[in-house]
Amino acid sequence: MLELRTIKTFHTIIKFGSFQKAAEELSYSQPTVTMHIKQLESDLGIKLLERGKTLKMTEAGRVFYERANTLLAEYSFLDHTILDLKKGEAGLIRVGVSEPTASLVFPTILSDFLALYPKVTTDVIVADANTLNTKLLHDQIDFAVCGAPEVTLETYFQPLFMDKFYLLVPDNHPLADRNQVELSELKNERFIFTPENCPIRIKIEQALLKEIGSNYRRMEVSSSMSHKYYVKSGIGVSIFTKTAHSVPFSGTKAIPISNLEISPPIGLLTKERSAPLSMAAERLILNTVQRLKEMEHS
Repeated sequence: MLELRTIKTFHTIIKFGSFQKAAEELSYSQPTVTMHIKQLESDLGIKLLERGKTLKMTEAGRVFYERANTLLAEYSFLDHTILDLKKGEAGLIRVGVSEPTASLVFPTILSDFLALYPKVTTDVIVADANTLNTKLLHDQIDFAVCGAPEVTLETYFQPLFMDKFYLLVPDNHPLADRNQVELSELKNERFIFTPENCPIRIKIEQALLKEIGSNYRRMEVSSSMSHKYYVKSGIGVSIFTKTAHSVPFSGTKAIPISNLEISPPIGLLTKERSAPLSMAAERLILNTVQRLKEMEHS
């Protein structure tokens, strides 16, 4: 088996033009350099250098030198990459994020993180909490930032930020000038909902049924971040989180709902593992936890 040190010695001899200069560069004795070349030629079973007044490479030596350049460059890259991984400054992190956090909160968190650790590669998978929980169970993501999924024994959800619900209406809606509304004022409205298996959708409908019975209409739009466009077009109204409406959207008005006592959590979804997460992933988790906790008081 070839040894990297003998390859490096050969490369250094050619680079500096002599055994003596290579020995000085590598901090070896000249006999050690000679021994390395003899060992390399023995391992390869072919002569690499012609000794004489001037140092010359054989045909095999020229071919080997070209390949050695590539090999040593790759090794150097690998060595630095492993060092960066150990220091938490490189690697791949696969993060699952649910909406609206994926569009309105996480980009800032990730931007700040990558400014500190530019060598880290991060993939973001956007899906609902239950889908992310399944992906986590199948090791398709490392952790998730999302709402509370259905409970499982294999995963753990840590709430970090309790959101609030707002009503989103077109800016020409009769309620658009109000500072707050009650559910009882929303009879006969067309509500734009997320799919019926969405836990938030179920809780909202339970509250509506309690306050106004069946005196409303339903429309499903699966992408929660699309609701504002349908509201702006006058198709209906939407009840969604304060975070989803944190960035004002032209043509709409977000209004607090005074008697909707539901606070959906946003938090960290992780899995019990035999192998720990990478240092880079742990750092991103810490940054995310800190930012979400700050949102609780903003």
